[in-house]
Amino acid sequence: MKADFLVEIATEELPPKALKRLMHAFADGMAKQLTTANLAYGEVEPFATPRRLAVRVRDLQLQQEDRVQERQGPPKSQAFDKEGNPSKALEGFARTNGVAISDLIEVDTPKGVWMAVKQVIKGGHTHDLLPAMVEKALADLPIPKRMRWGAGDAEFVRPVKHVTLLLGEDVLPCRILGVESAQVSVGHRVHHPELVLLKDAASYEQTLAKAFVVASFNARMDTIVDLVQAAAKDAGVFAEIDPELVEEVAALVEWPSAVTCRFDEDFLQVPQECLISTMKANQKYFHTVNAQGKLTPVFIVIANIDSTDVAQIREGNEKVVRPRLSDARFFWQQDLKHSMEAWLQPLKTVIFQKDLGSVFDKVERIETLAAAMAKHLGSSPELAERAARLAKCDLMSAMVGEFPELQGIMGRYYALQANEDVDVAYAIEQHYWPKGGGADIPTNSVAQAVALADKFDTLTGIFYAGMIPTGDKDPFALRRAALGIVRIAVESELAMDVDYWVREALALHNPAVNDDLVAQIVDFVMARFKGYAVEAGVKPEWFEAVRSVASAQPLDIWRRLQAVGRFVQLPEAEALAAANKRIGNILKKSASSCATVNTDLLQAGAEQKLWLTLCDIEVQAQQHYSQANYAAVLQTLSALREPADAFFADVMVNVDDEALRNNRLALLASAHQLMSLVADIGQL
Repeated sequence: MKADFLVEIATEELPPKALKRLMHAFADGMAKQLTTANLAYGEVEPFATPRRLAVRVRDLQLQQEDRVQERQGPPKSQAFDKEGNPSKALEGFARTNGVAISDLIEVDTPKGVWMAVKQVIKGGHTHDLLPAMVEKALADLPIPKRMRWGAGDAEFVRPVKHVTLLLGEDVLPCRILGVESAQVSVGHRVHHPELVLLKDAASYEQTLAKAFVVASFNARMDTIVDLVQAAAKDAGVFAEIDPELVEEVAALVEWPSAVTCRFDEDFLQVPQECLISTMKANQKYFHTVNAQGKLTPVFIVIANIDSTDVAQIREGNEKVVRPRLSDARFFWQQDLKHSMEAWLQPLKTVIFQKDLGSVFDKVERIETLAAAMAKHLGSSPELAERAARLAKCDLMSAMVGEFPELQGIMGRYYALQANEDVDVAYAIEQHYWPKGGGADIPTNSVAQAVALADKFDTLTGIFYAGMIPTGDKDPFALRRAALGIVRIAVESELAMDVDYWVREALALHNPAVNDDLVAQIVDFVMARFKGYAVEAGVKPEWFEAVRSVASAQPLDIWRRLQAVGRFVQLPEAEALAAANKRIGNILKKSASSCATVNTDLLQAGAEQKLWLTLCDIEVQAQQHYSQANYAAVLQTLSALREPADAFFADVMVNVDDEALRNNRLALLASAHQLMSLVADIGQL
């Protein structure tokens, strides 16, 4: 027998930014409890609104299966005395398990014969087990600080109003978080202030919908997106939908309704990012743009009510947003009264990291590194140095002080207002890029130079200060910096050696560069590179095979990986990989220095054939390798398949004749070296 199960915890308003996480954690916790209890179930559906958390489990098994449990007691050698009487240990074991000595059995184990008891454990009724499961799932929720309310001692993220546990149509009698389970829920505060009778678990969403509550978090998000897009279309504009904003708004409303509003067009003289930030961060409004992507004065509000007086809601929101936009305009106007250079000295008062000095100190390091990087990339060292000098200045602006997410963006605006070079202005903004895993990377060489310099400085500085990321702790976002270095190098096709630039950056912290620290930082970057490559479809063993023979140049490694991806599709690939692995193992066990091959000592036909093939393809392979045409190198190596197979079939390497043995080892070493030009294919 099966039935749907529903648990709902109705509360005061839950914290919006934590709502989705709590919802999924509750559902995962219930699934874990059911699995632990060996109860079969179907889909586990999470629900959440600002005033409730709920989970529905479809097709839940109503009775646990009986199970046989075997418990091991003392070894037989200690279970009876010489006369065959049971020992005290055996008697105690039988007594603990509620059985007679005669009910015990003997069990053969790797350690000998042991006494044991086999019992049938009767399965429990699901309705008796569920309350404790719910309590455990609630106790395990990721709530940093729980609160108490009233005179009780129950603790939860917010005061609990109602609790419902429904198995099919039946209410499970229990007390959860100090509240008795009942067959009721809460409807919309305005549209349906009365309690809602929940008939059964299966019709949960439909019942709440009649009470003006969209119970599904995802359905509410979809509704919000549809409403915003429809409202924008009606206004002749385009809504830019931020998924994070949609999620936050969905955590604030139970019955979404869109209202189209406008602000004064005079505010459009302020950089649009400033207006967008204040509308999103402070008011949770959705902004709109025209066909050219420019901000329009139309914004869309998601209300938590179907109002009979929409004009009043519109007027209220337009009135509220006006002072917010006025503040943004004031910050903009005040900032323009200062030159960017004027903000440099105050950066001396801002600590970057206690062992690495101020942000001003960091700027000076980035200037040096960016100029060198730009020269390496064939860009302008002067422009890169200038961009690096101004890169952090907007941190002291009033606008960035109010909206930290605008750092870099405002620097671009201020630089353009000051008639700085366009490449300098955009480098100021883009030196923070990429801001996330799939975010944009810098678009011009000056920005690339400054971005790389900033990331190498942060990475090496924090490692130098001994603050290496562990676990989830990464306060200086070193993983993001390392991944940014990799992405900029690979996706912009920049030839650069991570080892070299780590040393250059470390030297700015301490001229006495520590080789072990360099290796540690390079390995950290390569670990991020491996993750990036695997996410792109590269197999982990491919990366290790390439990394074992290549220097720390991301672009070069990436090109090798692409070649390996094509190589493994060749019919000869598997046999060659096996041969190279076998050769590598033989060479590892050999004490010979494997000198050059003496052709006079080549005896067997297979031995001579392998040498001639090596000679035939080596020049061609090396020519392809010098042009970084790695796919052609590996294609050329496919000619070694047959002679390598024949060699191992017909030739004995470890013969008694030392000269002959060493010559054959030298031959294998030559083959291994050639086959490992692009990657250690034995690892594939």
